Amino acid sequence: MKQQGLKDAFGRVMHDLRISVTDRCNFRCLYCLPETEEASEFYRQQKADPSKANAKKPICYSWKPKSEILSFEEITRFVRIAARMGVHKIRITGGEPLLRRGVAALISDIRAIPGIKDVALTSNGFLFSRYAQALKDAGLSRMTFSLDSLDPANFKKMTGRTGLQSVLESIALAKRMDFDPVKVNAVIISGLNDHELEALVAFGRDAGVRMRFIEYMPLDSGKAWQREMVVAGSEMLERIRQQFALVPLEQAHAAETAKRWKHADGRGEIGIIASVTMPFCQQCNRLRLTSDGYLRTCLFTHQEHDFKTMLRGQMTDEVIMEKLQSVVWNKESGHNIGHQDFRQPQRTMSSIGG
Repeated sequence: MKQQGLKDAFGRVMHDLRISVTDRCNFRCLYCLPETEEASEFYRQQKADPSKANAKKPICYSWKPKSEILSFEEITRFVRIAARMGVHKIRITGGEPLLRRGVAALISDIRAIPGIKDVALTSNGFLFSRYAQALKDAGLSRMTFSLDSLDPANFKKMTGRTGLQSVLESIALAKRMDFDPVKVNAVIISGLNDHELEALVAFGRDAGVRMRFIEYMPLDSGKAWQREMVVAGSEMLERIRQQFALVPLEQAHAAETAKRWKHADGRGEIGIIASVTMPFCQQCNRLRLTSDGYLRTCLFTHQEHDFKTMLRGQMTDEVIMEKLQSVVWNKESGHNIGHQDFRQPQRTMSSIGG
């Protein structure tokens, strides 16, 4: 029998589950997994902690062994349980999810689960063209790409890799294949790519995609985040409005993360996700399942809940449902970025899943 309402103690109802299928990534983004000397030099210039910013040797990441990563069968079972409790939106993330073989088959299985209405995928775009048709055939309807720079040199500085042209081609391909919508995320960092803000807006308008500008969040492996490097969403909007005519859009639902505007000529839209300066915790309806089977109730939480052991044990769906409801009931009221007692989580965005 279908259960309704994964509700927490603050009255928020969880409908959105983000699932990381791998912690591995083929990019080394400066705000997530920085490893290059260019990244170190940037943080040195920002007067970050010298013990973090001055490291000249590449950082070696310890990826989770395959035995610790949830199988697709385990993921599908968890989604089936969550769907019985009212979850209906799924986003597949990583790491870079397209590094995991068979993601299209997983999406097909999830789409077949009663109650699931929407499945999306977030990717850096480098491998998208290789798997685009299989993803479309599996029933994937929405794509989100990461694109933080339009300048090849700055792109390499931010991602640690060459590959800008491949990402641009992937975005264009997704549009041609009628993925709807196609979103493009850009993390804006002071002193690094904030000078490209207007160019990225123009790109989104010309490409007819939904650009999302995201405040820089403390989720990097180097623990070098500083509040001074955050470009506030209000500043981004003020700058954008000086060059582009925008029409405000109503929120699709109360828990939507982005404040949105469309271009007056109807060619694309922008959104601003201001998690640091204007948090939207009071409306949060999201849960995150890590690739190694831990549930997180907040992107910045220090508490994780082991569901892998339950999925691999003899626990019935009903027992797992009870545990899930208990975890959700105790979901945090919100993060405390900016407070003196804030501590950055140990996991990076790559390990948590975006």
